[in-house]
Amino acid sequence: MPSEATDFAVVVYREDDRWQATALSTSVGQDLDSLVEATRRQAADGDAIGFVSIEDDFFVAVRVQGSDVSLLLSDVTAAGESPVAGEVLEALDLPLPGPDEDERVQPAGNLQIFADLGLSAMELGALCDDLDLYPDEMLDSIAARLGFAEPYRRALNAALAD
Repeated sequence: MPSEATDFAVVVYREDDRWQATALSTSVGQDLDSLVEATRRQAADGDAIGFVSIEDDFFVAVRVQGSDVSLLLSDVTAAGESPVAGEVLEALDLPLPGPDEDERVQPAGNLQIFADLGLSAMELGALCDDLDLYPDEMLDSIAARLGFAEPYRRALNAALAD
């Protein structure tokens, strides 16, 4: 299994009715179970969101709400080369993209993952489809639209400093 580079991993969660964020070990980007578990550990008030950016190519978002886990892969074509992206598709019970589909960048998973927080499926899909944006820029935009830009950026800076 090829090793891939995790750019950063951050978890955002509610604590005392305020958004907080913490940098996670980049090792959580190596497999989906680690990312889900790290996100679940922060879901004390019932809601946490884990983000991982991989090889400046794609991101995975995990949202844990109680016992429910929602997943989003920003680029389905990454599943052909990335073990963690493949695990996301497997968890979603979706097939790997075929050779004819390899060139079509599109998200996979729950596009409604942030709808209750004010980011519609259409907006999220358009963001993931924007080929001019890197994953960190997409995630920064998501954090700003969901209202936790400041704690997210602090955690991101801490993650990148390690």
